[in-house]
Amino acid sequence: MKKLSLYFALAGFLFLAETSFAQELYMPRNIKAAYAKGTRSMDGKPGKNYWQNHGKYTMDITVDAKTKMVSGTETIIYENNSNDSLRNFVIRFVNNLHKPSAPRSGTVSEDFLSNGLTITSLKIGGETYKEDGRSWGTVGNIKMKKAIAPHSKTTINIDWNYPLSKESGREGQIDESTFFVAYSYPRVSVFDDYNGWDRLPHTDRQEFYNDFNDYVYSVKAPKNFVVYATGDLLNPDEVLQPEFAARLKKSYVTDEILHIANEQEMKSGVVTKQNDWNTWKFQANNISDVCFGLSDHYLWDASSVIVDKKANRRASVQAAYDIKGTDFVNSVKNNQYALDWFSNNWPGIPYPFSKMTAFQGFADMEYPMMCNDSQMDDPKFAQLVQDHEVAHTYFPFYMGINETRYAFMDEGWATTFEYLIGIAEHGKEAADKFYKEFRVEQYINDKSTEEDQPIISMSTQVSGPGYGNNSYGKASLSYIALKDLLGDDLFKKSLHHYMDTWNGKHPIPWDYFNSMNTGSGKNLNWFFNNWFFTNNYIDLSVKGVAKNTISIQNDGGFAIPFDVIVVYADNSTETLHQTPAVWEKNGKNISVTVKAKKAIKKVTVDGGIFLDATPENNSLSI
Repeated sequence: MKKLSLYFALAGFLFLAETSFAQELYMPRNIKAAYAKGTRSMDGKPGKNYWQNHGKYTMDITVDAKTKMVSGTETIIYENNSNDSLRNFVIRFVNNLHKPSAPRSGTVSEDFLSNGLTITSLKIGGETYKEDGRSWGTVGNIKMKKAIAPHSKTTINIDWNYPLSKESGREGQIDESTFFVAYSYPRVSVFDDYNGWDRLPHTDRQEFYNDFNDYVYSVKAPKNFVVYATGDLLNPDEVLQPEFAARLKKSYVTDEILHIANEQEMKSGVVTKQNDWNTWKFQANNISDVCFGLSDHYLWDASSVIVDKKANRRASVQAAYDIKGTDFVNSVKNNQYALDWFSNNWPGIPYPFSKMTAFQGFADMEYPMMCNDSQMDDPKFAQLVQDHEVAHTYFPFYMGINETRYAFMDEGWATTFEYLIGIAEHGKEAADKFYKEFRVEQYINDKSTEEDQPIISMSTQVSGPGYGNNSYGKASLSYIALKDLLGDDLFKKSLHHYMDTWNGKHPIPWDYFNSMNTGSGKNLNWFFNNWFFTNNYIDLSVKGVAKNTISIQNDGGFAIPFDVIVVYADNSTETLHQTPAVWEKNGKNISVTVKAKKAIKKVTVDGGIFLDATPENNSLSI
C-alpha cells in the first residue's frame, strides 16, 4: 500500500511538473502574486491560504406602485476573512447606471435616466457616516473612521431609496403596474485576493461579480400585486388568499402545470390578501444576488420537477407573464425540461437552487433563480433564450465567476449548454444551423482587428463586437473543441472536477485551466494557450494530396476539430474525423493518411459549426 501511495504521489508530482513547465501560460502580475502567496494553487484548487468574504443581508424593501419609488432598510453583517485591514469600504449600486453621469457603452433615452440612489442613513461598525450617495456612480467609496480588522465582522446599517426607471432595461418599469426590480439594493463590493476591492464601474454591458451571501428579505407591495423573487417564499398564507396559497403549495410537489392565477382572477382582486399593503418574505442562502418582479395583472403558472433523482429533490418552476405573452404560455413546461436536462446531461450537476421563475420583461437576462426575458413571437427562439438564461445557473451563480473582467467564463458556457440542449430539443441539424447563424457567422465574417483579440483580454477592454464574440461564440467554440479533444466522458469528468472544486468560490481563468489539467490528467496548456492567449481565428485549407496523404494547413491557427471528407475515383466517400489533438505538435501543418488503396478524386475539410474564414480553399479536386 505504501509503494502504491508513493507511486501515485510521484505520478502526481510528475504530472504537475509537466503541467507547470511544459508550456507556461501568461499570467498578469497580480495573478502571479495570488499563486505565490498561496491563495490559489497550480493544481487548480483553492490554495491553502484561500479566503473570501461573506455577508448576511437582512432587508425590508418597499415598492410604491404610484410613485415608482423603491426604498429599503438593510442590515449587513460583513465578515472580513482576509489578512488585510479594510481602511476603505466599497459599496456597489449597479442601478446608478440610470444616472446621467454614469458610464455607458451607448446612448439612452430620457426615459432611461433617473436620479439614482439616495442614502438617508448609514452606519458602519456603529459609526455614523454623513454620506447621501448622490455623488456616487455604480461604485461608492467610504473612507473608514476605524478600519475593519482582519478576520473580524462588522455591521452595516443603511437606509436608501431610488426611482424605477420609466424605460426598462435589465430592470425598471415593464408597464404601468409591472416592475422588475434587480440590482435593487446597495451591496458590499467584492474584496478578493488578486485585486483587492472591485472598483470597476458597471456599464450597460458588464454583469455579475458578487460574493456568496445569505439573504432574508421582505418586499412590501400594494394589495393585488404578486411578488416573484429569488429564494423561498416564507409566508404564502400571509399574502395569498387560501385557495391560491393552496395551489402554489401543490405546485411544489407535482409535475402537473397549474395556473396559480389567471387573468380574470388577477383582475377581480381575489388572489392576494386585501390589505392595503402585503409584505412578502423570502430567504436564500449562499447565493450571489437576489432580485424580484411584481405585477397586479400578470398570469401566474407553476409546477415543479425532480432535479436530483438520488435525493428526490424538486425545484419549483414558475412563470409570470402578460396575457399577450404567448411565448410564456410554455415557459413552465420548457423550463421543467431544461432543469431536468441540465441536471442530468450537461453539465450533469443537479440544479442547485429551489426555484426558477421566468418573468416577462425586456432584458433577456439571467438572475439567480430568475430570468427576465422578452416576448419573441418565435416559440423556438424564445425557448432557446430561456435555455441560455437558465444555463447561467451554473456560471456564474453556482461558480462565482468574475463576469465583469472575464465574461467568457460564463457566457461561453451558457452558449455551449444552449447549443447542447438545443440538439436534444430540436435535433442536431437545427441546433447547428442556429449556432452558426447566431453565434459564429458575424465573428468569422468580420475580419476587423477587434474580432481576433485574445479571449483572455479583459472584457472591460474589448470593443462591442469583440466583447460579444470573445464572451459568447469564440469561448463556446473553445469549450466544444475541448469536449471533442477529450471525449465526452473525460470532458465531463474534468468539468465536474472544476465545478466541484470551485462551487461557491471565485475561480479565475487560470483556475479553470489548472483544474481541467488536473481533472483530465493531461497537460492541456498547449490547447489553452492556442485558444485563449493568441490572435488566432478559424481558417483551414487543403494544400495537396500525394500517395493517399492529404496535407492540411491551419492558416487561422485555432486548434479545431474537423472532418476530412474523401471522395474516391469510384465515387465512394469516407469521412475521417480529426480531433484538435492533431494540432498539438505542429499547429500549422498536418498530414492525414488515408488507409484505403483507392485513388482519390476530391478532398474537403469541414469544420461543421467551426465556420471557416475562407471556405473556397477547403476543397481540392485531384
